[in-house]
Amino acid sequence: MKKTLKLLAVAAALSITGAVAAQAETVKVGFAAEPYPPFTSPDASGNWEGWEVEFMKAICAEAKLDCVITPVAWDGIIPALTSKKIDMIIGSMSITEERLKTIDFSDKYYNTPTGIIGTKGVDMKATPEGLSGKTLGVQVSTVHQAYATKHFAPAGVEVKEYQTQDEANQDLAAGRVDAVQADAIALDAFLKSDQGKECCDYKGDVAQDLAILGPGVGVGLRKGETELKDKINAAIKAIRENGTYDTFSKKYFDFDIYGG
Repeated sequence: MKKTLKLLAVAAALSITGAVAAQAETVKVGFAAEPYPPFTSPDASGNWEGWEVEFMKAICAEAKLDCVITPVAWDGIIPALTSKKIDMIIGSMSITEERLKTIDFSDKYYNTPTGIIGTKGVDMKATPEGLSGKTLGVQVSTVHQAYATKHFAPAGVEVKEYQTQDEANQDLAAGRVDAVQADAIALDAFLKSDQGKECCDYKGDVAQDLAILGPGVGVGLRKGETELKDKINAAIKAIRENGTYDTFSKKYFDFDIYGG
């Protein structure tokens, strides 16, 4: 009897240990290392905050994943995923045909327009003809770089590439470029800053190109990891249905960021 009880105790201990180990399993979430407000940015203490940080926390809690933010340079974030240095990407990464050749994506979790901002008071439109002869700043390795190269460069627009969106914005404020292309929400955040209010205004949305801009933003995942993908998709659906998504989104936006 004592032996049986001992065996049962050992089995129970192993079961508990296994459960704790499963709960403690970490998932490294790749974020772009540079600030991208209002989605992600580090505070004075180096802690990350913003809409996408809250989104990550919500889906990880829903999926019962122990998620750890892992900052990675944007132009190396997909190689970091495929080489297993990180386990997924949450970084306003658009779902595109080109990226789907290398990685997989969750369902869309937001979709907003792509826009152009430029020097305040200068008449320019967010079209190839409207920017002809001007210099347009874009972040390297983004859909905006691909879009500008395809649509603006052939019309006589000089496309200038930057490692970070902040660098592009700073050059616009300093008058070193005429305009900048990026996600409309990220541009709006800059325009609301003291520097942005002083220098620049919104010139309009660019024409849609689904092949480049994609149908929205998704969580980047490795090919073949269907179990994790299923968990993330279920979590996105759940937080949309239970109101969590709307609750934290209202802290940042006065419109539906999920989009059509």
